[in-house]
Amino acid sequence: MALAEEFLSTPKLSFQDLKPSDLPAKPGVYAIFCKDTEETLYVGRTKNIRQRLYNNHLHGPFSNARLKKYLVEDPDEKEISDITAAKQYLLDHCYFQFTVEEDTMKRGRLEGLLSFMLNVRYMYEEH
Repeated sequence: MALAEEFLSTPKLSFQDLKPSDLPAKPGVYAIFCKDTEETLYVGRTKNIRQRLYNNHLHGPFSNARLKKYLVEDPDEKEISDITAAKQYLLDHCYFQFTVEEDTMKRGRLEGLLSFMLNVRYMYEEH
């Protein structure tokens, strides 16, 4: 529980005001939340936080930003009908938190643990 509390004490960053220089180009784990409900929408890990959150999640296509794909496909999100609407949803309704973690194994474990503890809405399908 302390691990989740420690993660949740990191700064909340809005997609609305995000600039690439706000983020480190380092490996880590991140969570994306809905501002309106505080629901955890997505938890991920990456080798480069700046690349993943700014380039992929905010500006990237479906293939690089699964959250936008999940939002478009979610029958409960009727106003999100395409990638443009999904990006606008991130800008208007979402923030994220992250932690830098250099160790690959720890990143994987932290991603799984946070996904469980934060009751994430969207998760990868198992292959």
